[in-house]
Amino acid sequence: MNHPVNDPMSQPSQSLAIPAPHHDLAAPLVVRLANDFGATWVDDSSVADWVQGEGDRVVLLAGDAVRFPEGQDVAAVLPELMKSFPARFVVAVVPRDSEDAVARRYGCQRWPSLLFFRGGQYVTAIAGMQDWDVYLQGVAAALRLPASRAPTIGIPVVSQTATDHRTGCH
Repeated sequence: MNHPVNDPMSQPSQSLAIPAPHHDLAAPLVVRLANDFGATWVDDSSVADWVQGEGDRVVLLAGDAVRFPEGQDVAAVLPELMKSFPARFVVAVVPRDSEDAVARRYGCQRWPSLLFFRGGQYVTAIAGMQDWDVYLQGVAAALRLPASRAPTIGIPVVSQTATDHRTGCH
């Protein structure tokens, strides 16, 4: 049964989505998000294009279902969060074999995680399984926060002419 909780105008074009992976590459509750709740499949080669879409976007990194069983809990709760914030965000899911690359791209170091984006820019992440009230507060905050820098590894850039080492562009 389909539940059109996502705004269809915010859906990415079909060219950005990848085909659904073989069922062994994604846990059943992750597959259910795509099949029953309109989540888009993305991988390390398509996620950057997908997050460029309009509005708020959430990428679920559920992790290996055996090593990180709470990832399945997050996959089960995510449709309820979508209902609590109707038409506020669209969701993408990542096949297990691409999750590590997507996690590295956005500095995610904890499984499971919900990565929030707006206008192609990273906003924040909610890591781990949370109590319902914590999730509601976290998602509400994520939808209000401005874009920020993903917590990836980087080298701060400092002007060669700056006299104070604390002045630079970052």
